[in-house]
Amino acid sequence: MPRNSRTPRSSRCTSAGAGGRRPEEAFVTGILASAEDFELARPWGLTEATDHAGYLVDTEALLTEARRVFGTVQARMFHPGDFADFCLLHGLDPAEQTARDRYLVNPPLQTQLLPYQGEDLVGDFLPRLVRAREGGLTLRHADLLLDGALCAAQEQLPPQVRQAYEQGSEIFRRMLVGAGAGTYQFHCVVDAPGGRLQADARILRWEDGVVRINDEDLDLVCAVLCAGIVRELPGAALLHGSQGSAGSCGEYRQVAWAWQSTGFGYEPAAVELDGVEARPGFSLGSVC
Repeated sequence: MPRNSRTPRSSRCTSAGAGGRRPEEAFVTGILASAEDFELARPWGLTEATDHAGYLVDTEALLTEARRVFGTVQARMFHPGDFADFCLLHGLDPAEQTARDRYLVNPPLQTQLLPYQGEDLVGDFLPRLVRAREGGLTLRHADLLLDGALCAAQEQLPPQVRQAYEQGSEIFRRMLVGAGAGTYQFHCVVDAPGGRLQADARILRWEDGVVRINDEDLDLVCAVLCAGIVRELPGAALLHGSQGSAGSCGEYRQVAWAWQSTGFGYEPAAVELDGVEARPGFSLGSVC
C-alpha cells in the first residue's frame, strides 16, 4: 500500500486462512497514544507529522485505507519505553524499520493487538489500546504465575487451570446476573508475588440478560480470577455503577457491591477499592 511521507510506520504479515483457504494478508501497526509518547518517539523517525494531532489525522487515514485493502487490520499501542527496552534486549537499532516490525509482531505481546473495525480513533480506539497494553502486561504476569499455562491451547490446559478458569468465569457471571440490568464498572485485584494483579472492565447489561463487554476485558478478568484461585491468593472484587434500564422508566440507582477472597472463593464483604466504597455484595451461591 502506498504510504505518504507523513503516515506512521506499519507492518504487514501473512496469516494462513482456515480450511485450506488462501492466506490472508494482515495489516499491523503501532499507534503513539499520547502527545508525550509522540515527543519521546521523535528521534526514531516513526512519522514526519509535526505534532500529535496531525499524527492522529494521518493514522486514522492510514487505518481507513488499510481496512479497504486488507482482510485484517490490527493495531497496538506503540509504547516508547517498551520499544526501547525491546531494542536493547535484542540488540536492535530503534531507528530501523526492522526493529519496529519485530516489536509490533513480537509473540509474547500479541495479547496487546486489537482489531480495528472503523471505530472513532480518539474517543474509542485509543483508550482501548492503552487498556490492552496494561491488560497484556497483567496477562503475562498471570501466565508466569501459572507456569505458562494461560498461553497454552485450550485442549492443553492443565486440568487444575482449566477448572479454575471456568470457576473464575462462573464467579464473574454470577456477579453480573445478580446485579441485574445497568451500566457498571468492575474492578478485581489479586495480591500476587511480583506485584498486584488488576483487571478492570466496563459492562452494559440489558434487561433481557445480554451483556456488552469488550473481549479483551473479559479475558483479563477471567485470567486474574483464575490465577488467584490456582495460587490461592487473597483478592477483592467490586462492581459499581448505575442499576436500572430504559425499560424501567428511567429509574436508576447508584450501587456498589464488593466481595473478598482468601484464595478459595469470593464472599460478600465491605471493601474500598480505587476510591470507591462498597457494601457487602449479594451471596453468589444464591445466584443461578
